[in-house]
Amino acid sequence: MGCPKNSILYNGTHCACPAGYLLNRAANSCAVFSVRSQIETDSGIDYYAATFPETFFSFDTIKKFTQSQAVFLEATLVLLLSWLFFCLFLRFMKLGDGRGIWFRIRWWVSRLDVCFATRHWLDDQKLVIKRKTELGGTFSIASWILFTGLFAALLYQVISKRTIEVHNVRATNAPDLASFSNDMELKLITVSSMSCSNLRMPTTFVSGSSGFIDPKVTPLSSFLNYSCQNTSVGPAITFRCNNCRLSQDYMFVSWQFVDLPNNPAAAVGFQFNITAKDHANRRHVSFVSGTLKNGSDLDDRPVTFRGVDGNILVFNLFPRMYRNLHDLRLIQPLFHDFVPGSVLYDTSQLRASLESSNDGLINMTLYTLN
Repeated sequence: MGCPKNSILYNGTHCACPAGYLLNRAANSCAVFSVRSQIETDSGIDYYAATFPETFFSFDTIKKFTQSQAVFLEATLVLLLSWLFFCLFLRFMKLGDGRGIWFRIRWWVSRLDVCFATRHWLDDQKLVIKRKTELGGTFSIASWILFTGLFAALLYQVISKRTIEVHNVRATNAPDLASFSNDMELKLITVSSMSCSNLRMPTTFVSGSSGFIDPKVTPLSSFLNYSCQNTSVGPAITFRCNNCRLSQDYMFVSWQFVDLPNNPAAAVGFQFNITAKDHANRRHVSFVSGTLKNGSDLDDRPVTFRGVDGNILVFNLFPRMYRNLHDLRLIQPLFHDFVPGSVLYDTSQLRASLESSNDGLINMTLYTLN
């Protein structure tokens, strides 16, 4: 089988895509990886999943209501139905000689008509006209109940937006950090022609205080679960931590991709997605995701990552408390920095690296700061 289109030769007979190019297996051709580096972050205050029948109505705004706003609307509905039921009940009561309690109540309902037959106030002595406005009084009060309830819900929404909902917890406050219990997941795709067979996973991770004085080495399985899955754009490594507890330590974990016969260790970029959900309240999710192609926004040239120098992805984990959401405690992951390791820009550099046994790997490091 011949080499893919636009590929280069190394060691006389082996094929590889040029620097910054990715193999398209379906077309058997090397194409430049032209996706721009970008980062997307979400704060976690939106609902994680829809719970309303959007087929019939648009409930985008209703889903954003807080529980307090729901109480306003529920109270309005209960009051409105109670008033209508009361007026319907009065219609079935006997008037008698016009002096009974039910007649007086219906008479006062008729006087409450301030929206429809308003001229009855000018005919105060005409009882028949007053009785004709009884239905108007019913709907006048119903309209005011509905208006007041909706206005109160809207006013609460305006006021709540002007208040501070999010409170960042200082990382030095150990008791507060211990109260955060989140389920976290990191998915990192190494954009390449490699597979999970190239992967050499670590068995430990390292943690320590600022400056890494007396670092601690812990078995990875006691803190994280990990897996690898082959995708159309490269191997996807997933780290999961259930019921994670924040600490004041810095943590990092490293792994490698190595050369295999006819499958060298080389990548053109990285795609990541970190999510955090409260262990008890899983309706809300914070995440940060993005694509990294180069170490500088000013230099967005296609490159190939390969060599002994490590590629370091640095993330911050900010504990946040949402006062207006029942003191929801949610970790907000944020992208901090990407430090590229061995980077190759042109074909000559890549060919020399592919023909060197010392460069047959990609070193990766995940680094978190609290």
